[in-house]
Amino acid sequence: FIHTDALGLHGRAKEVWKERIKLLTPYQVNPELMKASGNPQVKFMHCLPAFHDTETVLGKQIAQDYGMSNGLEVTDDVFESEANVAFEQAENRMHTIKALLVATLGE
Repeated sequence: FIHTDALGLHGRAKEVWKERIKLLTPYQVNPELMKASGNPQVKFMHCLPAFHDTETVLGKQIAQDYGMSNGLEVTDDVFESEANVAFEQAENRMHTIKALLVATLGE
């Protein structure tokens, strides 16, 4: 598995964005990284939301300001691939949270 997280730009001042993008861009999950795993069955995980394209306001802004039109922490081709299990991961997280609520709030 290859797991990543958002770059943490939401809620931060724009002055911080450039530094974070410069610091974390080398860790972007892209096809080269997936191939470098040496495992053709490798899966991609992400806690969501992922900024993988320019379909969001933030994605458009980052593409415009920093030239990253193919995604931030993950490229669009990896995110849209069969290797992406982030939605299954999110569903499992939801069921886990519900079970914890039942266990702690029940009789």
